[in-house]
Amino acid sequence: MEDQAVDQHELTHPLAEAVQLTAVLAALAEPARLTMVRTVASLAGEFDPSCREVWDRSGLTAAKSTMSHHYKVLREAGIVVMWWVGPKKCIRLRRELMDVRWPGLLDAVLADQAGTPKSGSR
Repeated sequence: MEDQAVDQHELTHPLAEAVQLTAVLAALAEPARLTMVRTVASLAGEFDPSCREVWDRSGLTAAKSTMSHHYKVLREAGIVVMWWVGPKKCIRLRRELMDVRWPGLLDAVLADQAGTPKSGSR
């Protein structure tokens, strides 16, 4: 069986210098998005998960349209990078960007899980 090429293309993302701390903090202030970021981080190194895998593993129960909105907010804030691989949209944290611009911020956000509810989103 021959290997078939899989169509891949990246979505648009803000340039590193355009990412603003206020946008990052606003995006992370929503508990569902914070849970999503923590889930993506927990899967880092294993593989680049699809948005569906993050949704399934996060325990969130929001509607698909709400989850799409949350992914869009995270991408536009500059926290994640997303791309299509065939029918799947994959996601990864922009860790290097976050660590260069605001050293320790992402580590602090990911480490502080006490008191964060895993409820559905708004």
